Amino acid sequence: MLEATAFWVVEPGVGALRPEPLREPADGEVLVRTLRTGVSRGTEATVFAGRVPASQHERMRAPFQEGGFPGPVKYGYLNVGVVEQGPPELTGRTVFTLFPHQSAFVVPAAAVVPVPEGVPAARAVLAGALETAVNILWDAAPLVGDRIAVIGAGMIGCCVARLAHGIPGAEVVLVDVAPARREVAERLGVAFALPADAPHERDLVIHTSGSEAGLRLALETVVSEGEVIEASWFGDQPVTLLLGEDFHSRRLTIRSSQVGAVPPRLRDRRSTADRLALALDLLRDPAFDALLTGTSSWRELPEVLARLAGDPGPELCHSIDWRDA
Repeated sequence: MLEATAFWVVEPGVGALRPEPLREPADGEVLVRTLRTGVSRGTEATVFAGRVPASQHERMRAPFQEGGFPGPVKYGYLNVGVVEQGPPELTGRTVFTLFPHQSAFVVPAAAVVPVPEGVPAARAVLAGALETAVNILWDAAPLVGDRIAVIGAGMIGCCVARLAHGIPGAEVVLVDVAPARREVAERLGVAFALPADAPHERDLVIHTSGSEAGLRLALETVVSEGEVIEASWFGDQPVTLLLGEDFHSRRLTIRSSQVGAVPPRLRDRRSTADRLALALDLLRDPAFDALLTGTSSWRELPEVLARLAGDPGPELCHSIDWRDA
């Protein structure tokens, strides 16, 4: 039996690398050797810190998760690797899989999605984030010429802003508390504003900051009778909103978006597999390299997750290099 190395959250705030037995693939399965994994900073920081609410333990399970919250748990879903064994049409192909941080693994062949030619493995780890952004915009349904604000310039917010930038006539502004995000916004081709300078009367506001202040700003900056798409996930953190002010008189709407399902209006003709394949194809755009802000060896993963969960600093997507595992 072969052996791989995997990252586990042993208990809240503590991570470790552990050996994993690896069986030979059966018919209809593939053996994938990992090249890169990406850290989904917001969600994985919540998992690492043990802040997944008990009511969401089942809903928050990753497709190939092992263990349970708060730990021990093997969690993650941004994995790019090469198929070493499997069907001839996949063998040797670079693929994306919703698999945790692990040096090699066996999964059904249907669980891997080939990475298009022209998309480097380092950029392909963004597929999960871009898939979320696609779903957010499917929920939001922006129109040609819309004035759009994206509040929160994290990995998801930046992906949403870049995709919205491609809508003809759209005016897109990315809002964040960190002045350093201005340079990222410029590389994505969109405007930038600090919260104090955020433009008002936006036709559509998409909130991704995961902060109470960000959601309040979203309600302040959307047009009357407008809609705020809430794409953040707050974990176990409570949120207080001042709904006694002009929320009712301006007839505002807050609508959630969640990547777990395709929006109802598209569900009869688009699958989650279609959505992921679209996200990978959209990653041909080199502008998304602006989101790749750091790389570490797999050997450093326990320390990296602890740092990102505590004080991520300017990081957007931190990738883990497994090529020598």
